Amino acid sequence: MRPLWLCWALWVLPLASPGVAMTGEQLLGSLLQQLQLSEVPVPDRVDMEELVIPAHVRAQYVALLRRSHGDRSRGKRFSHSFREMAGRFLASETSTHLLVFGMEQRLPPNSELVQAVLRLFQEPVPKATLHRHGRLSPRSARARVTVEWLRVRDDGSNRTSLIDSRLVGVHESGWKVFDVTEAVNFWQQLSRPRQPLLLQVSVQREHPGPLASGAHKLVRFASQGAPAGLGEPQLELHTLNLGDYGAQGDCDPEAPVTEGTRCCRQEMYIDLQGMKWADNWVLEPPGFLAYECVGTCQQPPEALAFKWPFLGPRQCIASETASLPMIVSIKEGGRTRPQVVSLPNMRVQKCSCASDGALVPRGLQP
Repeated sequence: MRPLWLCWALWVLPLASPGVAMTGEQLLGSLLQQLQLSEVPVPDRVDMEELVIPAHVRAQYVALLRRSHGDRSRGKRFSHSFREMAGRFLASETSTHLLVFGMEQRLPPNSELVQAVLRLFQEPVPKATLHRHGRLSPRSARARVTVEWLRVRDDGSNRTSLIDSRLVGVHESGWKVFDVTEAVNFWQQLSRPRQPLLLQVSVQREHPGPLASGAHKLVRFASQGAPAGLGEPQLELHTLNLGDYGAQGDCDPEAPVTEGTRCCRQEMYIDLQGMKWADNWVLEPPGFLAYECVGTCQQPPEALAFKWPFLGPRQCIASETASLPMIVSIKEGGRTRPQVVSLPNMRVQKCSCASDGALVPRGLQP
């Protein structure tokens, strides 16, 4: 039986915190944890002297090495559960509305999205309509308004993702604000550049059940295409210019890093041959450039910080990482042989400035 520590996929996040330099102890700890080992294996010296790495193993290692230079993992990935949306596209009930926003040239180049706001104008309910529904107390005369991002996939099917939800009163009127930053981030990640942003707005009962109030049917929002000045839905995008608030790329090797150094990627070599625990266990590579993110990020002016209090200070973090292929020695069936493994997120590919709570900006995928 193959020991538990022989794994093809080893998911390792070695950095103690974004952008902080990785140490040999952290690398070892991550390997031991992922391989479910309590201590470093000690290969038999006689077996190691006779061990030869076959050509097909080297070819597999080189192929993974080349691929690792092209594949990058983006930092601060969003995590969200998608669910299928029942019904055909654009088929909706009277309490469901589809909003379509063209996004071409809405986001400036080399910018970071800080916040996206959807503004909906709740129309007042006529007094005669309220009278026909009898007495509605403020507690019962409420409805839940839900905003979802709608994605139309290549095969024609639809998926929605919950973005924001809040209660509104039937007696209220005026502008209602919803945070749809996550929807725009989803659009950036998963849509084509020329596809519009689709937001589905649903007005539902506050509480489910047959005895629940039907007050939600009285809540109406002004629709797209309404005459100017009559409350047409608005999408506001607030961005920061990364030319002023972003990172500079790789550090200048001739300039020392100081407190005033702008966020950059600095070379950092991990020498595996100099680590005793890797001796006779890690066969390839002898070492690798891990890099680290150093320097500081310019903070927005106080006026913007007051406007967006939900964002923490901007920090220099690793926004893109790459995997590291390795050849390690394993003992199986009383025989030692080489094994190729790939450890994700081991090398910093790009450093960025980002606020706590904000997704790292990334290019639009085709």
